[in-house]
Amino acid sequence: MSYIDGFVIAVPTARRQEFIDHGERVDRCFLEYGATQVVECWGHEVPAGTITDFRRAVQATDDESVVFSWIVWPDKATRDAAMEKMTSDPRMTAEPMPFDGKRMIMGGFEPVVDLRG
Repeated sequence: MSYIDGFVIAVPTARRQEFIDHGERVDRCFLEYGATQVVECWGHEVPAGTITDFRRAVQATDDESVVFSWIVWPDKATRDAAMEKMTSDPRMTAEPMPFDGKRMIMGGFEPVVDLRG
């Protein structure tokens, strides 16, 4: 069964195109190492919650947008092997990230329901 890496980050709104350009370069590495899909989503409707929300989760400021991303892998073994290879891939560190990586939240997930229309 597939394996999903999910991410939420705060990106300075003024750096949107820089983020997209960075994603197009770096995300190709994930595909090269076995990912079947990489999706980067720029926040459009990210409402404030009463207890928690995406903005608070990444401590987004008024001049930042929330990005929700995921990578689909065929399985966890492929993902683990890819992550190991990417730690020594110079393309992954060739340029600074256009966001504060310390505020990124991420995790690995096993799908339990996968419906498609």
